[in-house]
Amino acid sequence: MSLLPVAAVLPELLLALQHAPQVLLNAPTGAGKSTWLPLQILADGAVNGKIILLEPRRLAARNVAQRLAELLGEKPGETVGYRMRAETCIGANTRLEVVTEGILTRMLQHDPELTGVGLVILDEFHERSLQADLALALLLDVQQGLRDDLKLLIMSATLDNDRLRQLLPDAPVISSEGRSYPVERRYQSLSAQLRFDEAVAVATAELLRQESGSLLLFLPGVSEIQRVQEQLSRRVAADVVLCPLYGALTLTEQRKAILPAPVGQRKVVLATNIAETSLTIEGIRLVVDSAQERVASFDPRSGLTRLLTQRVSQASMTQRAGRAGRLEPGICLHLTPFEQAERAAAQGTPDILQSDLSGLLMELLQWGCQDPAQLRWLDLPPAVNLAAARRLLTQLGALAGERLTSHGQKMATLGNDPRLAAMLARATGDDDIATAAKLAAILEQPPRGGSSDLAQAFSRNQPEWQQRARQLSQRLNSRGGTPDSDRIPALLAQAFPDRIARRRGLDGRYQLANGMGAMLQSDDAMTRHEWLIAPLLLQGSQSPDARILLGLAVDIDALIADCPQLVTQSDTVEWDDALGTLKALRRSQIGRLTVSVRPLAKPSEEELHQAMLNGIRDKGLSVLNWTPDAEQYRIRLHCAAQWLPEYDWPAVDDASLLATLEQWLLPQMQGVHSLRALKALDVKAALQNLADWSLRQRLVSLLPEHYTVPTGSRIAIRYHEDNPPALAVRMQEMFGEATTPAIAEGRIPLVLELLSPAQRPLQITRDLGAFWAGSYREVQKEMKGRYPKHVWPDDPANTAPTRRTKKYS
Repeated sequence: MSLLPVAAVLPELLLALQHAPQVLLNAPTGAGKSTWLPLQILADGAVNGKIILLEPRRLAARNVAQRLAELLGEKPGETVGYRMRAETCIGANTRLEVVTEGILTRMLQHDPELTGVGLVILDEFHERSLQADLALALLLDVQQGLRDDLKLLIMSATLDNDRLRQLLPDAPVISSEGRSYPVERRYQSLSAQLRFDEAVAVATAELLRQESGSLLLFLPGVSEIQRVQEQLSRRVAADVVLCPLYGALTLTEQRKAILPAPVGQRKVVLATNIAETSLTIEGIRLVVDSAQERVASFDPRSGLTRLLTQRVSQASMTQRAGRAGRLEPGICLHLTPFEQAERAAAQGTPDILQSDLSGLLMELLQWGCQDPAQLRWLDLPPAVNLAAARRLLTQLGALAGERLTSHGQKMATLGNDPRLAAMLARATGDDDIATAAKLAAILEQPPRGGSSDLAQAFSRNQPEWQQRARQLSQRLNSRGGTPDSDRIPALLAQAFPDRIARRRGLDGRYQLANGMGAMLQSDDAMTRHEWLIAPLLLQGSQSPDARILLGLAVDIDALIADCPQLVTQSDTVEWDDALGTLKALRRSQIGRLTVSVRPLAKPSEEELHQAMLNGIRDKGLSVLNWTPDAEQYRIRLHCAAQWLPEYDWPAVDDASLLATLEQWLLPQMQGVHSLRALKALDVKAALQNLADWSLRQRLVSLLPEHYTVPTGSRIAIRYHEDNPPALAVRMQEMFGEATTPAIAEGRIPLVLELLSPAQRPLQITRDLGAFWAGSYREVQKEMKGRYPKHVWPDDPANTAPTRRTKKYS
């Protein structure tokens, strides 16, 4: 075993762990960092306490623990043990625990000092899973404030060393030699004439014909594994065994893929990126890399996660190629042109930048950290995703302001996804808890394929669901109870109130309470139900509607009886323009879904007015009678805010007016009981309610409705939102005025539209003095010929104004 590449750096690593709180180890695939190095650190005795080895995947954790125990000649649960969701294998003498990421977070929350632990190893850190980033942030916080003696080893085959050095500038960086055997990396485009699954099968079968040994084939997801497996079964020799490998398989099926092929046979392991790291798959000499992966991307707007198929990073391609060089020289065929591989991103996008952060936020709040920026992160959680997380936790009753409620604290201690934790925390009584626990187990590990009916799944008794349900029930201090299908709707509504859905067509389309669309296949038997709860949704890339993977038919009346808090009531108005009447209606809604509508029988004036205001908010301000006077008053207030910002003018944009209807419109609505009466309401008088008496007087003074010209005529000023105020006046009435009149404390000159005696435009000016001294001469000549009975003086600025002709002057 000492021939493993990582053995060469063991003395340097042990020395670094003695003197530095954090150490970075860069050790390529096959170096022995996961399945040999932890035992050497344990044997050295320099670490005071247990070693916790963090693995990002359940399958890897179990197999790494199995391998480490075998090297000691023991079984898991003795010196080496493991812990993961629904499965624990440790004993009183366990000194090295292999744990999955969620388990480490729970350990930290339960005991922030990690009593009895001397070293935490974060393996395969390059994967940058959400829980690994959270674990690193919490561990650095522990080192800084609670345990300066706690050691931290971060290791991976493809560490993003630049980023880690920025975060941990004093941490020693140790690099191990490369893999034990060379790997020839080839690049090949997929045939454009064939479907993806067929093209991959053809390329894989050809490599099997040319080369000896077993093969590992990387594919983006389970559906591709199943289709390629079917294609390969028709193209490979009888001695080739096809073994799928992905997280949802049973332990027995996973072990079949990992163990050596039977004597005289070769195997093809068809795997997702679960096989990139940590797992030792026996006998692999060949790797075919589809160069694709499926990643989850959270949409904070819809609250749904979208699965995207994309090109893998260069780091992933390196990891995949490394699987071919474990036992002898190997070959890796990348099914992408070399030029595309060169252009791939160096590293994949960290989960923390594209994930639902509701679980992370709940963990941080339980930790006592209200602002994520207080901790040290490789990538700070995005603000928009944190805002979506806050909205969800508030909706679930877990968050009030910036602190967890008592319900939220109970949710946090359970360690489940926040939605499932909300359901479990609300369960009361043994039967309720048993039902919630089984539901959580099913939703954590949903059935693949088959029916979308959650009730059917609930009726089955799969061993892994039963085991997980028992564990969850015990966590809630319940050891009895019988799952009861009648309790499912009310429990699900605690966790998924926004995913209550109502049918909106005959083609399997539904609307969710949050306003988003969702759909079932048109031939799905579930489509006969009008109301569903859809706890498991997937946002596809082809349709704006999410796909309902699991749904439950509900009797909406019974659900409301059990969960009256789901329903909100609002009074609204429907307009009947033909009859000139209003119909006041009371709507019962779950989110944006209307459950029922009933008329308000002889509503009081207060009820009717509130319904009218709701109706105006629904239809907009245009339903009111906006006379020219009302429009001008509103524009004057708008302009006052622009020109005289030192005064406290009310906002008069649509949103502000709709938000303050009770303040300015309602006082004017006394006696208004019909649409006709509402249409007759004096909107200008209502708008005056926005300002107190002194501010209204200031508006009259500074932005007057009229301007008195030299003849004494009061002429209306025409205000505009975007243009200067204008005054349309006959030119002769402005004789004797030497300068342009101005308003708003002299800050805003009026635009003068000077008219002929017949009220036709002659000149537009913002500088009256310049006009009198300049282009007036041309106007004078024309006007003398056209209107000889009117006065057209040579010095209009110093001539008395007039409204009359010479005959009457």
